Amino acid sequence: MPKHFLTDINIGTYKCFQDFQVGGFKRLNLIIGKNNIGKTALMEAIFINAHASEIRYVVSAIIGVKFMRENLNLLAGNTLEDRHIFLSQFKKIRLKSSVAELEFEVLDNDGIKQYQFIINELESVVNANELNIVNRVHPANIEFIDNFGWSDRELIFAFNTIQTQDKEPELNAYIHEFDNTITSFKVIGSKPQCGLLENGGTVYRDIVEFGDGLKHYISIICAMHACKDGYLFIDEIDNGIYYEHLDRLWELIFDLSKTCNCQVFATTHSKEMLEAYARVAQKLQDQEVSLTTLVKNRQNEIKALTLDYSGLINSVFEQGHEVR
Repeated sequence: MPKHFLTDINIGTYKCFQDFQVGGFKRLNLIIGKNNIGKTALMEAIFINAHASEIRYVVSAIIGVKFMRENLNLLAGNTLEDRHIFLSQFKKIRLKSSVAELEFEVLDNDGIKQYQFIINELESVVNANELNIVNRVHPANIEFIDNFGWSDRELIFAFNTIQTQDKEPELNAYIHEFDNTITSFKVIGSKPQCGLLENGGTVYRDIVEFGDGLKHYISIICAMHACKDGYLFIDEIDNGIYYEHLDRLWELIFDLSKTCNCQVFATTHSKEMLEAYARVAQKLQDQEVSLTTLVKNRQNEIKALTLDYSGLINSVFEQGHEVR
């Protein structure tokens, strides 16, 4: 596998996780488990760890998680003071993966708030009032699509990559497969819009008129290109996607993740989505896949069971793996 792909992570401290370990990750990784067991939190921890190269990236990732998890908009909590509050709420984070090691802790030194960062064994302690927290400062090839889906602004940002790479014809072909009444996708007047053929001409309509599924589908395709040589995280990947499109969505993800050299982590509650994942992996004979199931033992500790390609196929098609 490419060197930047994360194969395992030890979560010393992060939200519901304490001394938690999981490994066996591949190019494509699906995470399942019961409600509120920590699927999204696991992806968040990996997301933050993937940013462990500079303090500004780590800070942006931690605050970004707060915004995503609580669906905060850009106006809410957008002051410097609010962002320090968000950062301080995490108290302590310890993450060590195959690609990076990170420790973050909020310190109180005689009433003076400080932030301690240890990134790949390099320690820095910064006074809170000296840390400049700015918007969205992170590597361009690491993206997270939360369970609410991307905003227009986020979709447009990723679509810029499609334009830069001259991939618009390819994107339009994918969209036409999803809905054969749509001929093209454009950003017009800062609004994502889809083109329809009407009366011999093309009429553009706001993407919201086509439902959440299409926007989610387009977001994933654009994100894959934006995350070249990086990472893409998708919470509730089945969000708004009609079951008849699940196999095609996975085929796109399998193909684009390989083409773009992008490692993908996703969660789902859907049995149909899991079955489509296994079905497409088997169809393509692509063994760079994993399935991680989160469970709780008798001591109420969160544990992970990760299956490789063979385990995935056996579990889904021969044993009938439960998703929840």
